[in-house]
Amino acid sequence: MAVPRERFRAASSPPRALVSIILPVHNAEPWLDECLKSVLQQDFEGSMELSVFNDASKDKSMAILEKWRVKLESSGILVVIGGHDSPYPRGVGYSKNQAIAQSSGTFLCFLDSDDMMMPQRVRLQHEAALQHPTSIIGCQVRRDPPNSTERYTRWVNQLSPHQLLTQVFTSHGPTVIMPTWFCSRAWFTHVGPFDEGGQGVPEDLLFFYQHLRKGGGVQRVDQSLLLYRYHPLAATHSVLEATIWSHRVSFLEERVLPGWAAFTIWNAGKQGRRLYRSLSAGARRKVAAFCDVDKNKINKGFYCYEDAQERPKPHVPILHFRAAQPPFIICVKLYLGLHYSWSTVLDKERVSTMPLPSQCGGSWDQTWVEHTAE
Repeated sequence: MAVPRERFRAASSPPRALVSIILPVHNAEPWLDECLKSVLQQDFEGSMELSVFNDASKDKSMAILEKWRVKLESSGILVVIGGHDSPYPRGVGYSKNQAIAQSSGTFLCFLDSDDMMMPQRVRLQHEAALQHPTSIIGCQVRRDPPNSTERYTRWVNQLSPHQLLTQVFTSHGPTVIMPTWFCSRAWFTHVGPFDEGGQGVPEDLLFFYQHLRKGGGVQRVDQSLLLYRYHPLAATHSVLEATIWSHRVSFLEERVLPGWAAFTIWNAGKQGRRLYRSLSAGARRKVAAFCDVDKNKINKGFYCYEDAQERPKPHVPILHFRAAQPPFIICVKLYLGLHYSWSTVLDKERVSTMPLPSQCGGSWDQTWVEHTAE
């Protein structure tokens, strides 16, 4: 849903705060006290403002906010609280946009109401933002409960600076997670507001893609500055995997495929075929082959896309990976399970010297994740 950019232009009067903490709230009673306490405990010496938008909460969130308003303002932190009491919430994108519109800070620090900041977060991310004014600044996180989403947390915390830009096509979404974002108001306004489509819309992913289109950078403070909670009520669970997949394919076609006359899909199995079927007709015509190491798939010789509208139906060769030609889109499971990674390889020599899974003592999927994440 399009949102007028004018709503987010800086006011003509000077900002009241250097940093505005942007906090959307919807039925956050179980976590809100700890969240707001973490705002109070920031060691940042510049001026801060907390901008809250209450999205039709039906629990005691508003009472908790009013209680903490007194504590925060007495410590010198400005507090702005907006919201609505409609029967239904308008969604995370709308709430964040409203919180930003009513705030005044030169910089924006995003925070989810079920998370908790470490005391040095605003200070360290503000320092990084001064050095990288057109970047989204993230940070490492600590998950709660500690054993939840271990693979995802490891991915978030261990990406190299280079991978923060090259791993943007994975199913994990943004390479720095939304509750850790910090950026200037000027850059946010340049990129544009969050999508306000409501439940089921990945507003963070859509903004992140637009940020990259505008030439924005991605930086991470390599300290754990956020306690990132995992629970069944988290808004992220409302976004369907199929929705994320569709956006990923579109972004891949937009950003990568126009520069290629032809390419190979690495993986002739389920996920490789799914990627092929998801491509537009023009992009499918660029697929020169699938490649794999599975002898059964290779011996079949080709993949026929039975649902194609073209006649004759496309027959795409299936080759051993050593016989395939770059560039490649590698479409494999990450860590044997929950998420799928796409990456691109242009170096033929690197591919031809890859050790086979049996030589690594692991599975094919493990081998490729380990070797494409250098």
